[in-house]
Amino acid sequence: MPEKSAILAKIMSWVGKIGGAVAGFIVSGGNPLGALLGGFLGHQFDRGLKTGSRPYTGGATSAERQQVFFETTFIVMGRLAKVDGRVSEEEIQAARTVMHRMQLRPEEVRRAIELFNAGKRPAADIDAQVGRLARTCARQPELIRAFLEIQMDMALGKGNIAPAERQLLWRIAQLLGVGRVELAHLEAVLRAQRSFGQYQTGQAREDDLDQAYKALGIEDDASDKQVKTAYRRLMNQHHPDKLVAKGLPDSMMEVAKERTREIRAAYEKIKEHRAIK
Repeated sequence: MPEKSAILAKIMSWVGKIGGAVAGFIVSGGNPLGALLGGFLGHQFDRGLKTGSRPYTGGATSAERQQVFFETTFIVMGRLAKVDGRVSEEEIQAARTVMHRMQLRPEEVRRAIELFNAGKRPAADIDAQVGRLARTCARQPELIRAFLEIQMDMALGKGNIAPAERQLLWRIAQLLGVGRVELAHLEAVLRAQRSFGQYQTGQAREDDLDQAYKALGIEDDASDKQVKTAYRRLMNQHHPDKLVAKGLPDSMMEVAKERTREIRAAYEKIKEHRAIK
């Protein structure tokens, strides 16, 4: 129960203080000053215990996060392409498409290809590289989501996701603190956004409205307030300037911009249908 947890946490926060005071009192032969000194030392212990239980943030700068994000993105993309045994032409094209959408500079393309090829090699320690990303992007869920979306984009770019690829995506998500249910929801939303965005310049389809709801991650019976909330949440998660400030490489800003265009288009479709003001 929440109440019991709160009470237990409160008790644990005083363990060092009480224990220190008692020990100080005994060691000093019953001197109250000894108890005070022991209590103070116990308080320092409690503070250290509390600090030690906090998630490690890595203390990385934005520039460091950008570097690790870029390296991990293309190393994992390489492994994702190779994990089912061979790299198909469709997978190479999917990787090229992602790089093209990022509008990488020539030197960045060369570096991305080097990292992609490194990720294909059996000796590449993918878990260690993803763990490095998890540490440098600690407490930056938007960056973690952006990373997973890029990998999912790569997998979806060639059609269906193979079982070996899905297993790898699950493992990567787990290393980043994302569960399978959350990853499945991200995949569903991303599929809908891709599907909806692909048809905005062409002829409208009958299921456009249904895809628009899925692109916002909501059901068609959601209230107008829920629609607005979902839209604002997604726009905030994918805001290019905010992501770059947190550590998304500048070269990948175009991907975030494209995602916000898809989200905005889906919202406008629902807004028009419902006459939301």
